[in-house]
Amino acid sequence: MVKRREPTARQLRLATELRRLREAAGLNSRQAAALLGVNPAQITHIESALAGVSEQRIRRLASHYACTDDEFVDSLVAMAVDRTRGWWEEYRGLLPTSFLDLSELEHHAKFLRHVAILYVPGLLQTEDYSRAVFSSRLPELTSDELELRIQHRRERQKFTLPYEAVIHESALRIRVSDRAVARAQLARLVELSEAEHISLRVIPFDLDGFASASSTMTYVGGPVPKLDTVVRDALHGSAFIDSEAQLNTYRTSFRKVEAASLAPEQSRDFIHKLTKEL
Repeated sequence: MVKRREPTARQLRLATELRRLREAAGLNSRQAAALLGVNPAQITHIESALAGVSEQRIRRLASHYACTDDEFVDSLVAMAVDRTRGWWEEYRGLLPTSFLDLSELEHHAKFLRHVAILYVPGLLQTEDYSRAVFSSRLPELTSDELELRIQHRRERQKFTLPYEAVIHESALRIRVSDRAVARAQLARLVELSEAEHISLRVIPFDLDGFASASSTMTYVGGPVPKLDTVVRDALHGSAFIDSEAQLNTYRTSFRKVEAASLAPEQSRDFIHKLTKEL
């Protein structure tokens, strides 16, 4: 068995779900290994994402663990057997791993939801806006690092899956660069709000009921709800959150934020008005 050197977030998620199934069944790794007739170390490696696992073994484990959710098991199998080498692999060794993991997560997603407080969401940014945001990072990026990040973001923006974004007025008004960049970014948002797969909502400063939306988040819909993921920005990359309790909290949070926002048509008019003010 060849051990992986650097598992991806998707591989780690599969490993985590298999461990959760085992623990829910009340079995330890030695007992699970006995059910498959393998060395306990193999179970440890599988549950650490250091080794792959076949479809047959996933289904046998699910059966032994008394997991009756066929759709969930099928999704785990799909994660295990997928050999997709996505466009993001071109950046491996050039960008932080979290950039690649986020791209892979988005590629396999069924839908995306985003709450933005300080910046326009990356998937909706113009190149000049992205350049200004990346240029403000500390420690400062080299010119090559900056261009790689912009290219990578440009590739991510080629998505076609359903996308819902709720943007606070503060993110629309903060000027990451000059007036021209701000105006072009707002115009871009108006344009994108017309796309069939994009729903864009705004929370104005004077709208009541904003207390429940205190931070930025990206909610990524998996093939089944159990495999949803929340992505939060951290100091050294993105943090991936996948526990059921936390997912439920973020689902509730997004519903509250959405309820406290303007409708898409009103939001479009609001952004268009801000554009005229610049």
